Amino acid sequence: MSGALAIRRAASPDAAVLSAIGRETFIHTFGHLYAPEDLAAFLDESHSVASYAALLDDPRYGLWLLEEAGEGAGARVVGFAVAGPCGLPHADVAPGDGELKRLYLLPEIQNGGWGGKLFDTAIDWLQREGRHRIWISVWSENFGAQRFYARHGFGKVAEYEFPVGRHRDIEFMYRRDPE
Repeated sequence: MSGALAIRRAASPDAAVLSAIGRETFIHTFGHLYAPEDLAAFLDESHSVASYAALLDDPRYGLWLLEEAGEGAGARVVGFAVAGPCGLPHADVAPGDGELKRLYLLPEIQNGGWGGKLFDTAIDWLQREGRHRIWISVWSENFGAQRFYARHGFGKVAEYEFPVGRHRDIEFMYRRDPE
């Protein structure tokens, strides 16, 4: 990493770059866990250009890019966050609840404080939008993320199966109630 970093709100033209960074970070972090066909099916569904375009066009969602300023051609995206209405399968989810759906950073950016800044940006937006109860889903074996969310006032409330192709992961649901 060589340039200064900045967070900016993503817009419709960013769908392709979100797809690319979403795929890259997911493969780097989790790709070794899945059969190639399961990984491909998940990426085609969850990290396609069309899926990000739909989120960007929906005013209920907020997406942010973490960018490193580049020379000439523009900025290199090194992370992103997605927030919106809660879609987790829990009986206590109520209309108006928010969810931090994704918080992904490239490995060289992790543990430098930028994940926290992206997190704060998304959470602040959710709260401004009136979504005061906030949910997060995290892989059961992502201990670093679990510690991060616990430090920010989130507590584990349940677990569920998260599909990646035909594979099912155990995910933990975390929630933070309004203060």
